[in-house]
Amino acid sequence: MSNEAAALGVKKVRQFVPADFIVTDWAALEPFYNELLERPLTALFAVQQWLRDRSELDSVVSEEYRWRYINMTRDTRDLETTEKLQFYYKELDPKLNTYNFKLNEKLVASPFIDELDPNQYFIYLRNVRKQIELYREENLPLFKELKLKENEYASIIGNMEVVYQSKTYTLQQASKYLKNPDRNVREEVYRIVSERRHTDQQKLDDLFDELIKLRHQVALNAGFENFRDYKFASMGRFDYTPDDCTAFHNSVAEVVTPVVANLVAKRKDKLGVDPLRPWDLDVDTEGKQALKPYEDGADLTNKTIEVLDSVDHYFAECLSNMKEHGYLDLDSRSGKAPGGYNMTLPETGSAFIFMNSAGSDRDVKTMVHEAGHAVHSFLSHHQELMYFRQYPSEVAELASMSMELFTMPHWSVFYADSEELKQSQKLQLEGILKVLPWIAIIDKFQHWIYTNPTHTQQQRKDTWLAIYREFHASDPTNWNGLEEQLAYMWHKQLHLFEVPFYYIEYGMAQLGAVAMWRQMLKHGHHAIENYKAALALGYTRPIGEIYSTAGVEFRFDKDYINELVSFLLGEYAKYES
Repeated sequence: MSNEAAALGVKKVRQFVPADFIVTDWAALEPFYNELLERPLTALFAVQQWLRDRSELDSVVSEEYRWRYINMTRDTRDLETTEKLQFYYKELDPKLNTYNFKLNEKLVASPFIDELDPNQYFIYLRNVRKQIELYREENLPLFKELKLKENEYASIIGNMEVVYQSKTYTLQQASKYLKNPDRNVREEVYRIVSERRHTDQQKLDDLFDELIKLRHQVALNAGFENFRDYKFASMGRFDYTPDDCTAFHNSVAEVVTPVVANLVAKRKDKLGVDPLRPWDLDVDTEGKQALKPYEDGADLTNKTIEVLDSVDHYFAECLSNMKEHGYLDLDSRSGKAPGGYNMTLPETGSAFIFMNSAGSDRDVKTMVHEAGHAVHSFLSHHQELMYFRQYPSEVAELASMSMELFTMPHWSVFYADSEELKQSQKLQLEGILKVLPWIAIIDKFQHWIYTNPTHTQQQRKDTWLAIYREFHASDPTNWNGLEEQLAYMWHKQLHLFEVPFYYIEYGMAQLGAVAMWRQMLKHGHHAIENYKAALALGYTRPIGEIYSTAGVEFRFDKDYINELVSFLLGEYAKYES
């Protein structure tokens, strides 16, 4: 890793866009894009300078969009921030798409692009040519409508609250009661939350119908039979196919689901309950109170910095830099959008972490996960062009999931009690095993949805239940009387509504992360250096080469999954003793 890569939050000095320029409307932006469009590309150095200027302009605009999105998610009830984001979608995004297409055409028409260093530019130019191939002017208003519709999900979920014992909770805050040793408390809260979700069930199902219709039309306009195939192309999935995803689904069903079913069966026995119910799935099997690893967002931040410092000082510096700049919003509250994310700030060279912490053990894992994304943002910022830093999800999630496992030996910062630490670490490994079937379910469901775009809501419901049960054939959890909750469990998965087909990457990267952890256990800090070197590449190499630089393989076949699951079970056994 170069010294430049280690620089923290160094904002790139503007050379093309005035230092005091602020994105307001299209009239202010258009002259810059027109200049790029009209500038002659008469030599290699002219192309290189043109790319640098275009990257700078795109970084300025992209960061403005990201701040509008961040501000909206921080308070979905704030009309001003919502309107600013909607203005971007309605007024700026369509024009930017048009100009980006024209600029891409201008670039590939230049004979000098063949002189660009293929080691640096191959991935970028491959993506540019794919964008040109997929561009359709008639899709621009559909993209705008999709963005607005997708944001409705955050507003609906963000406004869900429940009242328990005269106190109001967000759904994230209420989830802590599902870890309460008192089974009556767990059931009561589970049913209260389920009823609240049921209130908006039809609204969400109708919204999803609208999204499917719009997405299918986008695919048809671009010459594809379905949105699944269009999305694979638009996401630049050059390294694997839908058939590979199907193989992943089948391998997980064969290898992982029996392991998970066995874990659930052991849970049932340890709890001594019959039947095992959905509100029994998160509570500690030994009757311990839910882990409470920190007090509030500030405490979570400080403890995470300490944990990261134990792994690698540079990691801690990244989060400290974000803390200093106020680039963290961690606590759950009313009106806040659901979920969590790390948002890279392409011009500033930093990142912003958003999450809904509520004092739980799961929050610790989410925090170090997002910290992994943030470190990735910092490590790749030295890349000259913004486009070299737009790494794919398969790589982004390798960064975040590996960080979860790298930090695991140091969670004593959160848990001074050795038994609590062991409990948290055991939950982490269980979580890895349990999430793989869920990823396969969600992805398989998406494949069906978009290759059967004219399905009814009832057909969708039936298909979801069939896929879910396929991966839970031996699971002893009893859902009698809760069939509606099970049938609409997928409503919780924001990826389905907001970022379709962005989910299987979690499975691929989870396998890579387990391999990274195995490497760390064998080779110590050498694995961390491999990790940093891989992330510093940004997206200047194919996915497989980035994984190879990290010292692992980009594989998700049955044999590899079986190998890694066997390793995980061996490590898990150490925490059961």
